[in-house]
Parts: sequence; C-alpha cells; structure tokens
Amino acid sequence: MRAVRLEQYGDPSGLVPADVPAPTPTAGQILIRTAAIGVGGVDAVMRRGTLVRVAPEGIVPGSEVAGVVEQVGDGVDPGWVGRRVWATPGLLGGYAEQVTAHLDDVTELPDDLSFVDAAALGSAATVAHFALEHARFAPGERVLVRGAAGSIGISAVELAARRGAAAVAVTTSSAQRGERLRALGATHVLDRNGAGDDDASYDVVVDIVGGPDQARFIDRLAPNGRLVLVGGVAGFPPDDFGAALIRSFQQSRSFATFSLNTIAVDRRNAARADLLRAAARGDLTPVVHDVLPLDRAADAHRQMDDGAVLGRIVLVPEG
Repeated sequence: MRAVRLEQYGDPSGLVPADVPAPTPTAGQILIRTAAIGVGGVDAVMRRGTLVRVAPEGIVPGSEVAGVVEQVGDGVDPGWVGRRVWATPGLLGGYAEQVTAHLDDVTELPDDLSFVDAAALGSAATVAHFALEHARFAPGERVLVRGAAGSIGISAVELAARRGAAAVAVTTSSAQRGERLRALGATHVLDRNGAGDDDASYDVVVDIVGGPDQARFIDRLAPNGRLVLVGGVAGFPPDDFGAALIRSFQQSRSFATFSLNTIAVDRRNAARADLLRAAARGDLTPVVHDVLPLDRAADAHRQMDDGAVLGRIVLVPEG
C-alpha cells in the first residue's frame, strides 16, 4: 500500500512517500481504507523531534483518519465491515492507504458528514471540548484562546461562544485570520503577543502554543483564572515560567496541562460522537485549509511550519 514515512526527524523533507506492507488487524482492532487523513499540530511536533522522538526513523506518522472499515480482527463484530468511521491509530500509522485502530479508538460517522470534515474535527473538537471542561469553564466567563487559527483553537472558540462565554478573545497572526475567527464566535482579536483590541483579564485561557512566552499569558489571568495547556507547537515553556504564578500568589491563578489520555474511553467517545453529529447538523464548523494528495504530506507540513494554515490540512489517498 502507499504511505508516507518519516525518514529523518527535522524539516518536512524527511517525509517521503513509500510502498509499505498493509497492516493486519489484531484482536480488538479494525482495518480501515482511509478516505481522509488529518494533518495535526501533534504530527508536526513529532516530525521535528524537538519535544520527543516517539519511534525510530522510518515510521509512518499520522494520528487521525476517516474512512471505511474493510476488515475486523478477532473479537470484533463483523457488522463493522462497510461502516464509515473516524479513528485514531495512536500517534503513528495514519499517513497510509490502510490503517488499523483499536475499536476503543473508533467512532461511527453520521451519514451527512464527509470524510474530510470528520478528519478535520474528530480529534480537535474533542480536545477543545474537554479542555474547556478541564478549565471548569462556566457561562458568563471570559475566555482567551491562544493559537486560535489551528483546528483545536477554532473548535475552542466556537464551543466557548456557543456555551455562553461573555467574551472570546483570540491570538492570531493576521487581521484576515481574525475576521475569520470573529465569524466563528471570537469577540476580540489579539496578536501573538496578546496585544490588540482587548487588554482585560480572562477567567480561562486555552493555550495550544506553550513555548517561551508562556508566562506572559499566565499574567493575563483574572483572579481565580485557569490556564490549560493543550499543545506545545512553540515548544516547552521556560523552566521558570511558574514564577508568574508565585508572583501573583494572591490572585489564586492556576496552570494545568490537558491530554485526552486522561479521559475515560466511554466519555471521550460519547463526546466525539456528539460533536460529529453537531457538525453534521451545521452546529459546529469544520475549517479545512486545503485538501492534498497523500504523497504531498511534506507540502502540508511546510505550510504548517510557515504558519500559513487556518484550520486543518487533510490528505487524501489517490486512486
């Protein structure tokens, strides 16, 4: 089958199309013929190798696909064959024409939702949903989404707005992106440093960026404010970033990280199914920046590295 391998950690040129053996589902797994493959920030972070190197070079990256079930492993109901699904194979294996996934990591798609839209939303919207829950977001609170132009950020903006936030501020790189985000529910647009048309504090900050400016956004928290870090596209925060919390001790601010790995499987899958149904109804917006052939995965990553992507790029196998 056709796939894309990571032959060398670093820049996108390390992503190389290749012919590899097709996987076989083991017990509890299904085999999916992929129709759409999401290219997420976690893929770019993994490819660079700057935070963690999860496997030897030569692996197939990719953590989110949508397609049709072709085969099931032992212990899986054969009735799954032919169903349209979203799935994650884990951190690896998604950039391929066929992918295996454990049934716990599979969600059946609504009939009215395209494979491309599912690959753009299935992971991102679920992370955003539980990140807001982890931050104990409540209607009437002010929310800042840092790194709002990515798929997680866009979902966080739309969900916070629909759930009654008093204000939803975003950081982004251009006025044009800001206008797109306003259409999805943002009320204030800030630049990447947090400067813009709102200098107030926030009850909740959902941060997809991390990196050297982490403390600056801790300083934007209101008393009892909560910052939840859900990604690290700019790398690790500096070792002393927590000093910002101690300096403002009497403000009772807090910092937390969040990963979907801490959510029970049944809750995670039920939320994802609800979010995908919301997208099918038009109540949640998939933002697809581009659709590219699978063999052009490196081009997708170049666009991400250039900061040119609004939403998510989706790869599609040819043929």
